[in-house]
Amino acid sequence: MSTTRHNWTKEEILDIYNKPLMELLYEAATVHRKNHDPNTVQVSTLVSIKTGGCSEDCGYCPQAARYSTGIEGNDLMSVPHVKAQALRAKESGSSRVCMGAAWRNVKDGPEFDQVLEMVRTINKLDMEVCCTLGMVTENQAKRLSEAGLYAYNHNLDTSEDYYKDVISTRAFEDRLETINHVRQSNITVCSGGIIGMGEKLEDRAGMLVALSSLNPQPESTPINALVAVEGTPMEDIEPIEIWEMIRMVAATRIVMPETQVRLSAGRTEMSREGQALCFFAGANSIFAGDKLLTTPNPDVNEDMAMFEVLGLNPQKPFTKSAQPKTVEAEDSKFESLSEKPKWTRPGHTIERNELAKQKAKLNG
Repeated sequence: MSTTRHNWTKEEILDIYNKPLMELLYEAATVHRKNHDPNTVQVSTLVSIKTGGCSEDCGYCPQAARYSTGIEGNDLMSVPHVKAQALRAKESGSSRVCMGAAWRNVKDGPEFDQVLEMVRTINKLDMEVCCTLGMVTENQAKRLSEAGLYAYNHNLDTSEDYYKDVISTRAFEDRLETINHVRQSNITVCSGGIIGMGEKLEDRAGMLVALSSLNPQPESTPINALVAVEGTPMEDIEPIEIWEMIRMVAATRIVMPETQVRLSAGRTEMSREGQALCFFAGANSIFAGDKLLTTPNPDVNEDMAMFEVLGLNPQKPFTKSAQPKTVEAEDSKFESLSEKPKWTRPGHTIERNELAKQKAKLNG
């Protein structure tokens, strides 16, 4: 019988987060061993299928068109190019390919049709396919599901309270609505956030309240440490200490026992020992490859060497959920509805985001 709770309070999660570290690690590791193989970690590869030029103003993101970050944008990749990257990832030990496009939301049309073909192609390679494409409607989620999509990533980023200090071009409710649309299909949900953006501990707990309250809870939750990129509004924020990452992973594991906790951005700043403590505390997934969309990431050979030292094994695909069936485009039951949903634009301004935008104009 599942012991997963959906009614955690912020106070309870803060009490967990702030426990003496040895007690916290012991409790998290105990929960982890009850629900997962402690010596198995999933290796995923992130492919940026469309980079840069995004219309959003996320304060952490170098892909926002309004900031000057030196990111070279590219149009949507071709299906053969994505297939070649997926095959390389599979050869190096990855069981999942996550495709990211710098879009505010999915728009019906030729580009989305091309993404659906990418999903079909990778699923046929017997790899889990994940996409992060921005907000989606229920019909778009069902079309992705029919193509063979295994997971959809849509991060909450932070707590609802702190969200308005990070992003002004979309609302927290839109994140929850997209997750709800994904839940109307057979796709698993991947949703997490970023720590080290200047938030309080209460905001980290608030994000975990929002994630753990979802029923069912996300099958996978990435925990990212901010990678401060020059030109973004958060360029001057100092990196968090490894202990904060370990505590966040441990707290996530305790309140979301069955979820795969993904040790995501920021690993280049972490020692092997630091990562080992994160795995002990309940992290059981990493991203491999030299880049995470646009920020640095440890080389896959380094990761495999670390796995060998720690006695970790890469997780096989479809260990947690069955492989989806792929329906070819011509047999699809769901058609494009040419939807134009009105996703929210809250309209408030964030001072540091505006300053970064002005700086980009001056440097332009």
